[in-house]
Amino acid sequence: MATVINTQNPLLHLRSSSSSSPSLFPSKPKTHHLPFSTATASQRLLSFSEPQQQQQPLVSSYPLTYSSSSSLNGNIDVDVEDLFTLLRLSVQSGDLSLAKSVHASILKLEEHRDTRLGNPLISAYLKLGHVFGAYKVFAGLSCPNVVSFTSLISGFAKSSREEEAIEVFFRMRSGGIAPNEHSFVAILTACIRMLELELGLQVHALIVKMGYLDCVFVVNALMGLYGKFNRCFDYVLKLFDGMPHRDITSWNTVISSVVKEFKYEKAFELFRDMRINNGLRVDYFTISTLLTACTGSFSSMEGRAVHAHAIRTGLEANLSVNNTLIGFYTQCGSVKDVETVFQMMPVRDIITWTEMIVTYMESGQVDLAMEIFDKMPEKNCVSYNALLAGFCKNGQGTKVLDLFVKMVEEGSVLTDFTLTSVINACGLLMDAKLSEQIHGFVMKFGFGSNAHIEASLLDMWTRCGRMTNAKKMFNRWASDQDNSIIWTSMICGYARNGQPEDAIYLFQSSQSEGMMVADEVALSSVFGICGTLGFHEMGKQIHCHAIKTGFSSNLGVGNSLISMYFKCYNMNDAIKSFNVMPSHDIVSWNGLIAGHLLLRQGDEALTVWSRMENASIKPDAVTFVLIISAYRITNSNLVDSCRNLFLSMRTVYDIEPTSQHYASFVGVLGYWGFLDEAEEVINNMPFKPKASVWRALLDSCRIHLNTTIGKRIAKHILSTEPQDPSTYVLVSNLYSASGRWHDSEMVREDMRQKGFRKHPGRSWIIHQNKLHSFYARDKSHPQEKDIYSGLEVLILECVKAGYVPDTSFVLHEVEEHQKKNFLFYHSAKLAATYGLLITRPGQPIRIVKNILVCGDCHAFLKHVSVVTKRDIFLRDASGFHCFVNGQCSLQRIE
Repeated sequence: MATVINTQNPLLHLRSSSSSSPSLFPSKPKTHHLPFSTATASQRLLSFSEPQQQQQPLVSSYPLTYSSSSSLNGNIDVDVEDLFTLLRLSVQSGDLSLAKSVHASILKLEEHRDTRLGNPLISAYLKLGHVFGAYKVFAGLSCPNVVSFTSLISGFAKSSREEEAIEVFFRMRSGGIAPNEHSFVAILTACIRMLELELGLQVHALIVKMGYLDCVFVVNALMGLYGKFNRCFDYVLKLFDGMPHRDITSWNTVISSVVKEFKYEKAFELFRDMRINNGLRVDYFTISTLLTACTGSFSSMEGRAVHAHAIRTGLEANLSVNNTLIGFYTQCGSVKDVETVFQMMPVRDIITWTEMIVTYMESGQVDLAMEIFDKMPEKNCVSYNALLAGFCKNGQGTKVLDLFVKMVEEGSVLTDFTLTSVINACGLLMDAKLSEQIHGFVMKFGFGSNAHIEASLLDMWTRCGRMTNAKKMFNRWASDQDNSIIWTSMICGYARNGQPEDAIYLFQSSQSEGMMVADEVALSSVFGICGTLGFHEMGKQIHCHAIKTGFSSNLGVGNSLISMYFKCYNMNDAIKSFNVMPSHDIVSWNGLIAGHLLLRQGDEALTVWSRMENASIKPDAVTFVLIISAYRITNSNLVDSCRNLFLSMRTVYDIEPTSQHYASFVGVLGYWGFLDEAEEVINNMPFKPKASVWRALLDSCRIHLNTTIGKRIAKHILSTEPQDPSTYVLVSNLYSASGRWHDSEMVREDMRQKGFRKHPGRSWIIHQNKLHSFYARDKSHPQEKDIYSGLEVLILECVKAGYVPDTSFVLHEVEEHQKKNFLFYHSAKLAATYGLLITRPGQPIRIVKNILVCGDCHAFLKHVSVVTKRDIFLRDASGFHCFVNGQCSLQRIE
């Protein structure tokens, strides 16, 4: 079909009947050049080989005819300006065939090899995404100029053909054509996409040499390059500070770089400077970047201020801004604000819907997340993965597996994230058989060589308690794979399975052998282990390592440091770690509160709570569990305040009380003697109380020796959790504390007949970076004879000082009725004796016990502190006990 041109309006009805265009660059140009790090701009003489065309030529001569019959001999004098107009029209309408028709017309002109016609055609092809066509035009130019080269460089750079862009740039340089500001932006775009810093540095030098450093958009591109590399952050600031003029892109680039470096306060400062000094109108990128800073720094007030500014500047309807707002309010835990933003959005995309799934999953509203998923007009693998990850986060491993089976049956795309969630679900379920099936599936479909998936599989086996399987995977790990991830998983596995000593040893080995780069995950895990063990010296050494490697400013690492130092009874460093953190999240604040609770400092914990309220920091469900518990250990009875706080959870903070909150509240009421009210609270709960709630009241009955209520509660607990041995121990202790030995022994006998065994008590002490562990009547230690001889002497001295063995606590530690002298060889006594033997006079003794210290050991250690004139610090399941000169400064709650 001939192409028809309307003689009245040359902008209309120009079309081509050509066949579809060939694929872009069927074969990539082969080039050989020096590495960027060793070749300078002047040395690189590069040729750009023309691609091998496999199909018919891209451009043929397209005949042009008038619709009028008055044409002369079929030849037409085409007006060049009309061709330019048609090219602009082709770009505006996205019409590639129109551009090809114009190209055909240009080829009929004598000056078709001239840049006056070629450059606009190159530009049009590039804007229409037809890079190969642009190159063909460029190759046909008799004398391409800087505009020709620059257009092609920019087109290649933006079309994921960065290497070709670089080739063309150096070909331009070798041809003696000086780049202009647009050329530099184009080549820097290629460097940014390739993360090619060395070449970028060379281009920077050329920019300085040619005097383009005062060009705003050239410097913007340079800042964009350096902002991609952490080690070049200072370059970004220097370039920005040296700019005589700045546009909104300049400010956006520097603010984005600052946020990437987690310097959130600096980002807010720059934003304020931009508004005061330059008066520039922010765009959607500015708002989105600032909201990212607010999310990272957990700055609720700043974020709301940015949201208000977005509304004032007319950006409240912008899709990118609203998606970022959803993420910000999700981080703040404000589901209502998220829902408000979502409902007000005029346009939503798949990111919006997926973010809503994340929001509901983060807040534990799984049903609403599933409802959103079902309503999504379009789903992709990211949406499915968000749902899978949310199920894992909420402990619903079965739903993960059900959805995974559905995805497999429907032929959905399975990604690394999909399989990681499924593997994590198996770990949550701790089902070894199911784990074997998933492991087989992963290997069968070829995902077994993926380092992250292999590490997840190892983690799955550790969660299932199959350390043998985990060790096999660890030992088979390929030497050319990333070692850090597998070592981290194995360290966490040891810690999870009650083998902290092995975890510490493995970490030390990984560092001495250079097998693992300790990242934030590994450091957080090891700090957690040091805290569990009370391994203070090791924790301080690793803290120094974290400072040297730059991970100490990481939020997760900082949070784990707070916990570690508190558990090691180092209050000063714990608080200092909190204060020096560049930003805090709710976990940071909860860690500070939990630390004070561990040290039995209820009033200090409530002071932190007041600071949170004054700073408008939104608490989460964990915060309320901790704060309610703090009222149990305050210096005065603050039950009324505790009641008010508990009632305000739902009305003021929009947090529904869970069993944990009820257990904490009941524990407070019971401790201060309000046993009847505590029982009434349980009976009026809106859902069936878990055993933990009844157990909190039973413990209070033991403190107040109220066997009447205690016996009634014990029946509830035993019917709720008949398989839990700790329940039987609590009931037995209630009877023994009240002198009802026969009832206590009957409970123990029932426990033995059912085959239940209590978790054994263990105490340990750390000496010369080695953990020395003891069980009751333990004789496995190499210095066992010295320890037992020393303990016998110590008991005699304590008896002389007034120590009287308390046999009422024998049943707390042993499985059957024992003789009186069994009381003398509890694990805490053995650990204390060993500590006295290995430390110099005057040094304190530090002991950690995995369960509550019994009353007899508590009394014994008081006397030990007198006869030895040594301070003894013991941490048990209830907190710290500091025995100094016969007194315990932190009295245990019985």
